[in-house]
Amino acid sequence: MKLATNIIVILTALLTSCSSFKSQRMDDKHLDEAASKVTDQWVNGDTILALDDLTKKIQEHPRMKKYALARPGKEIKLFIGEVQNNTSEAYFPLQDLQDALLDRLSTTEPFVLIDAAQRDKILKEITYQNDGMVDPAQAKVIGRQSGADIMIFGSVNMKPYERDGKTVKTYSVNLRLTDITTAEEVCRVRSEINKFSKQSGSGW
Repeated sequence: MKLATNIIVILTALLTSCSSFKSQRMDDKHLDEAASKVTDQWVNGDTILALDDLTKKIQEHPRMKKYALARPGKEIKLFIGEVQNNTSEAYFPLQDLQDALLDRLSTTEPFVLIDAAQRDKILKEITYQNDGMVDPAQAKVIGRQSGADIMIFGSVNMKPYERDGKTVKTYSVNLRLTDITTAEEVCRVRSEINKFSKQSGSGW
C-alpha cells in the first residue's frame, strides 16, 4: 500500500511539472524583453542593436565617405578577417555575430563581400575544371576572382561592474576597416551595449 502511494505521489509530481511548461513564439522585440529577464549575457537582440549602430557609423564615417568618393561608381569589396572574443564568456555567440555582420553588409551599399571562407573550395573547383575534366567552353578561367579592397578586423570586449548583488556589463563591439593595398586604416567604429542585472538572495 505504501509503495502504491509513493508511486502515485511521484506520478502526480511529474504530471504537475510537465503541465507547467509553456512555450510560445515571439518576435525579436518581445523575445529580447523575455531574454533580459532570464540572463544578463549577450542575446540576439543585442546583436541586432549593435549591427544597426555599426553599419550606420561605417556609412557615415568621414573617411569611409572620402574612400567611396575616390572610387566613383565602383563597389567596395570587403573581406572579413578576424573578430576576436575578448570577453570572459566562453559561450559568447561570436560566430552568430560574424554571420549577422556578413548578412548586414551584404545588403549595405556600396559594399560587396568576398567569400573568404569558401575561397579554397572555389579554387579547387576551378582547378578541377581546368584539368581537362570539363568542356573547355564551360570551364571557368583561373585568375578571374575579385580581390578585396578592404579587410575587416574586430573584437568584442566586456567589462563587468558589481556591487551589492547588482551587476552592470558593458559589451563593446569594435570593427577596423583597413585598406589592403596601403595597410592604412579607413575607419574604426565601436558600439556599446550596457546590461543591468540584480540578483536576489534566493537567486535570479
